Amino acid sequence: MSGRTALLVTHTGRRRSTEHARSVAADLIAAGFEVRVVADEADDLDLPGVVPVAGPEAAEGAEIVFALGGDGTFLRAAELARPAKAPLLGINLGKVGFLAEAEIDDLDTAVRDVVGRNYTVDERLTLDVTAEFDGGPTIESWALNEISVEKGERAQMLELLVDVDGRPLSRYGCDGVVCATPTGSTAYAFSGGGPVVWPEVEALLLVPISAHALFSRPLVTAPTSTFVITVDPFTTLAVLSCDGRRVYDLPPGARVTVRRGALPVRIVRLRARPFTDRLVAKFGLPVHGWRGSRR
Repeated sequence: MSGRTALLVTHTGRRRSTEHARSVAADLIAAGFEVRVVADEADDLDLPGVVPVAGPEAAEGAEIVFALGGDGTFLRAAELARPAKAPLLGINLGKVGFLAEAEIDDLDTAVRDVVGRNYTVDERLTLDVTAEFDGGPTIESWALNEISVEKGERAQMLELLVDVDGRPLSRYGCDGVVCATPTGSTAYAFSGGGPVVWPEVEALLLVPISAHALFSRPLVTAPTSTFVITVDPFTTLAVLSCDGRRVYDLPPGARVTVRRGALPVRIVRLRARPFTDRLVAKFGLPVHGWRGSRR
């Protein structure tokens, strides 16, 4: 088992998460892994035998990245796993944890499966974004769930023009527009009235938020589509948000281009589980309804 490396990312602000991280690290080290932890988390974890790492190369050469926490921890771990093309395994220690593959009760089994290489890897479509405006540097970023352009001032409506594939689609007076992946269809886009899209589907989503317009339907486009969102020159300030983690101010007149990401995020799957079952479990869907089953 020598030569195997894992990166451990967790929510150190929670005592329970820290305790579980220590358990995972101990089991992996016992199995012959070199276990890395994010340098900023090393003191809180206080784990003997681990290797503190920092910077965007933290997951370089790692066989797997563990994310122990909720969806926020998973997205933070994805920032490290994606450039290294390392598979990412989410263990849910939060509430919903839609992105996680396993729950806390499955922790020991998940570690054993990783040690025994009993898992598969899916590739999830991502988004790349570029924002340009006069008098400022070009912004470049990416997202696994969604990229949104939203109003920066609560009391004022944002005026946006949306182009799809080089052609103007519609002008919206709105709170914002969300561009999402199928993975992100159950996140911000979902709360905005967008459709749930199975993660195996390759598509892009565009969901206007609280749009004052006759046509404000959510759209599902080809994965090769390009969205261009132009902030009206005479409107209020806007904000560009990538997965809610990387946030940038946009002045009036800014032009935001969103397209399929050059790099996917590789997500570990421990069991073949239908997405329908995940939806029912995570959202607590009433399969039998209030009338009960007639079968």
